[in-house]
Amino acid sequence: MNLLLQGVAGTLILIGSLFLFLGALGVYRFPDVYNRLQAGTKSTTLGALSLILGVGLAEPAWLPKALVLMLFILLTNPVSSHAIGRASYKSGYPLWEGSIVDHCQEHDACKGGGEA
Repeated sequence: MNLLLQGVAGTLILIGSLFLFLGALGVYRFPDVYNRLQAGTKSTTLGALSLILGVGLAEPAWLPKALVLMLFILLTNPVSSHAIGRASYKSGYPLWEGSIVDHCQEHDACKGGGEA
């Protein structure tokens, strides 16, 4: 059983590392802040959760702390990326010229100025 658990932990660590690498590559390669936020949030959240769970399974004494850390990442990472994206949009940071649709343009709450 211990060998199986170590194999699962190693696989999760490897998957998490791969997703973190792909997220960093997306942040480097994508053209604007909005696309970079997508890469930086989705893949790094999944990568960090996989990596932390793998470490928690590899070292069972750390599992409770790993679960708390995973919960913290699940709650804060999407909220922080939303705040960065909204601040970028409100400050007038332009979308990439290849962007086809701007869903926020039709909503008053997204526009600069007022409160929402």
